[in-house]
Amino acid sequence: MDKKFTIKSFQKAKDEKRPISMLTAYDYSMAKILDGAGADALLVGDSLGMVVQGHDSTISVTIDDMIYHAKAVNRAAKRALVIVDMPFMSYHVSMEEAVRNAGRLMKEGGAHAIKLEGGVEFAETIRQIVRVQIPVMGHIGMTPQSVHMFGGFKVQGKSLVQAQKIIDDAKALEEAGVFAITLECVPEELSKIITETVNVPTIGIGAGKYCDGQVLVSNDMLGMFSDFVPKFVKQYAHISSDIERAVKTYIKEMNESSFPEKKHTFTIDEDVLKNLSK
Repeated sequence: MDKKFTIKSFQKAKDEKRPISMLTAYDYSMAKILDGAGADALLVGDSLGMVVQGHDSTISVTIDDMIYHAKAVNRAAKRALVIVDMPFMSYHVSMEEAVRNAGRLMKEGGAHAIKLEGGVEFAETIRQIVRVQIPVMGHIGMTPQSVHMFGGFKVQGKSLVQAQKIIDDAKALEEAGVFAITLECVPEELSKIITETVNVPTIGIGAGKYCDGQVLVSNDMLGMFSDFVPKFVKQYAHISSDIERAVKTYIKEMNESSFPEKKHTFTIDEDVLKNLSK
């Protein structure tokens, strides 16, 4: 449990058929808890645009946003591999800009690896990033940065054409040198085929049980983000209601003057107090 998890650990886990646990983290406090609990990898996801910044998609997130949050998570991660998303338009304009921005996430943000969305069409970009010794995780299926092209957050790969495209994407990503592939919102049967087809680990989110690992947005699985709960999310806690209850109790105790109590206060030396009152 204490051994540092690396990209080599990802491959070893697949080879040994040990599931890989991955959760999102956006700040030091949460990252420290998740790392201490034994998560294999922490994803600084561009989902922060929704669960942290309050936007309705990930599109508005910038490379500087990602660096800021990556720094905080990196300071807390003692065991987990820290993977950072490349946000929308940070790798789309040119190969040079993609490599430069990936490098910023590593050098300035402290990322151990980066993740980017897209299949065949971004294989050469991935190849160039890997060429400069930056580990890359791929992301195919329902790619949130393409939400407007998809017409919403919809399951991908249900038709023969879509399913074959995702399989081709997975093969292209493996050939380009990714160390793992995230499969989002694809039918379970399709993720099984892909997991058995490629040699690199697959990490599922809404992709069923046959992937080599799973990832969830921590705010979703902990019941902290209530705007909507995706079908694939299992809520292991309901922290938002606990927080609300705690805040209401705090306000009530202040109104009743039962907080702060004596034990929550500091005292001053009596001689000093006497001199102050003169």
